[in-house]
Amino acid sequence: MLNQPVENFTAAATNDTSIELAKLAGQQLVLYFYPRDNTPGCTTQGQDFRDLHEQFAAANTIILGVSRDSMRTHENFKAKHNFPFELISDPEETLCQQFAVIKEKNMFGKKHMGIERSTFLIDKNGVLRQEWRKVKVPGHVAEVLQAAQALNANN
Repeated sequence: MLNQPVENFTAAATNDTSIELAKLAGQQLVLYFYPRDNTPGCTTQGQDFRDLHEQFAAANTIILGVSRDSMRTHENFKAKHNFPFELISDPEETLCQQFAVIKEKNMFGKKHMGIERSTFLIDKNGVLRQEWRKVKVPGHVAEVLQAAQALNANN
């Protein structure tokens, strides 16, 4: 998938918007997948993207968060933490499957299928340029910002 065009997608997002990859041409995209709204790691990750949002915007980069949560939960999560970017609701796992982020997880000895925290950087032509899987939250967003800035400088 790396260095290949990402298949176009359309997805429902917060703020009553519909996101279509093809319509984002000319801008870079950070698509980050996270397990669940209002959990400690996911909240911290969203806040990190929020805090660096202006720097991402200066690097011609849009941020979109994706989880399987409902639109209502997303709207509340976004409002509670003042996220300046949209969250995509993917309850049918369409995007999750496209980016292969559904993995077997083990929580308290119980196995279940869930989203593996992952981030994807797509260039302004819709080509996947970088991916991070099994993301650990501390320092991650700053690393993604550096990659987005470098990619923007080279385009």
